[in-house]
Amino acid sequence: MTWPAVGVVVPTRGNRPELLRRTLDAISAQDYPGPVRTLVVADRGHPGTVPAEVIENRRSPGLPGARNTGILALGTELVAFCDDDDAWLPGKLTAQVRALRAAHGAEFASCSITVESAGRSVHRLAGRAEVTHADLLRSRMVMVHSSTFLIDRQALIHRIGLPDESIPAGQNEDWDLALRAAKRHPITHVDVPLVRVTWGRTSMFAQVWQDRIAGLEWMLRCHPELSGSRAGAARVYGQLAFHNAALRRRRAAIRWAWRALTTNATERRVPIALAVALGVIPASTVLRMSHMWGRGI
Repeated sequence: MTWPAVGVVVPTRGNRPELLRRTLDAISAQDYPGPVRTLVVADRGHPGTVPAEVIENRRSPGLPGARNTGILALGTELVAFCDDDDAWLPGKLTAQVRALRAAHGAEFASCSITVESAGRSVHRLAGRAEVTHADLLRSRMVMVHSSTFLIDRQALIHRIGLPDESIPAGQNEDWDLALRAAKRHPITHVDVPLVRVTWGRTSMFAQVWQDRIAGLEWMLRCHPELSGSRAGAARVYGQLAFHNAALRRRRAAIRWAWRALTTNATERRVPIALAVALGVIPASTVLRMSHMWGRGI
């Protein structure tokens, strides 16, 4: 097979240079036989001297704008994303390009991940070779993570659509993009942990509760199909209950918890959100414990 050129977009605020260098080293160490061009997109901060080409974010501040700046600056057949605190593992690109070429009509690929948090490493696998739109409505599918994305660039620009810059604080921009892509064609998934994802202390959004609320409400408005999935809708309602509880908005937390419970009586976030709302346990403790097991809220 011929190996298409791949462009890699790495957004950064320039405030974690050691992790960024680790990210870039891991990209450079790939065994991919084709050409690879890496663009570091500086968003509201400059990374200094790094072993890659650096351009400024020319669009709206935040992850979607930075990603779009990189996508539009590249001329490669495929485009990949990697956050500046994550690292690709050996063989990532080669495995994904093979899988993408083997799946007729495929435009978008992901792979499984290893979550690192508080000194622990947890593999998150999908248990399948493709991820459908229904899968992503029912579950966030955390392994379908932005740092795993490999996408046909023309399909991304002209058919799937670029990352949406209107999302509040860029929250859930990767989930939104994956949903739009999977609505056209199932996402090709390599069910091997080929990306190391760091959670916890490096996250820009770990405890920005109001942004998370706004992002989830945006998802409910812009993806009305979510309300048609009992498990998926209840999960979002449970998250909204938890985030409101973290802000000590007890009435809003109870309202969302009740909505989650009446949608899906087994939604596990309901008792957690209520415990936070009642002051039994701090939200930050719940988040830290969840991350240790490779899970989010």
